[in-house]
Amino acid sequence: MDIFPIAARAGAVAALALLAVPAQAEANRVTFPPLDKLVHYTTVKRGNVTEHISTTQQAIEAIQKGLPVPDGTHFVLADYRDEKIFRYFVMEKGPAWGADFEPRQRTGDWQFQWFWPDRKINLQENTARCMSCHSSQKGQNYLFTARSLQRFRGQPIE
Repeated sequence: MDIFPIAARAGAVAALALLAVPAQAEANRVTFPPLDKLVHYTTVKRGNVTEHISTTQQAIEAIQKGLPVPDGTHFVLADYRDEKIFRYFVMEKGPAWGADFEPRQRTGDWQFQWFWPDRKINLQENTARCMSCHSSQKGQNYLFTARSLQRFRGQPIE
């Protein structure tokens, strides 16, 4: 019996098994903010999914004036499925936080984290995917909703 083909097959099976395991999120600097201090500025609906997006009044004012979003800012996407909170997506900006990542991965000084409804970190989500997607919005403070923020006048925009 040739041991090499058996070892090679076992290695191939192990490699395929690793490919089937989803990438895990890592704990990072993002904290869960007090939601009552945030302003709900837009709602996005997709089928049975409703996303309420909120941030600070200071971030809204900065974007409306064409200024950078201040360090310490949180954006929270509350993901509702069939009218029940499913999870939260939080992006937070901190001074020099981009240095935590390789230059090609950076989204300015923003970091991203998923949270469960009980506000504990959800390590089953892949935050690298968030960084990759938001990097396409570099000219908009890495925000997909920058235009909604510019138009916001006190009532959530749908």
